[in-house]
Amino acid sequence: MGIKEAPTAKGKQAAAGLEEAAAKDERKTEARKGSDLKKGASRFDERSRSSDGKSAASKQK
Repeated sequence: MGIKEAPTAKGKQAAAGLEEAAAKDERKTEARKGSDLKKGASRFDERSRSSDGKSAASKQK
């Protein structure tokens, strides 16, 4: 749930905190890795491929 969709003030605060923590963790991971993490479809494909060496597209055939 996003910040805008949260029905209560507490929910909005919790969503904002979660978003901030996720961004902080992503920056830390990118710094450790030395490059940006892939975003969107390329990230999905990268994660899928890393689990078993096959791309998501080849698994659906």
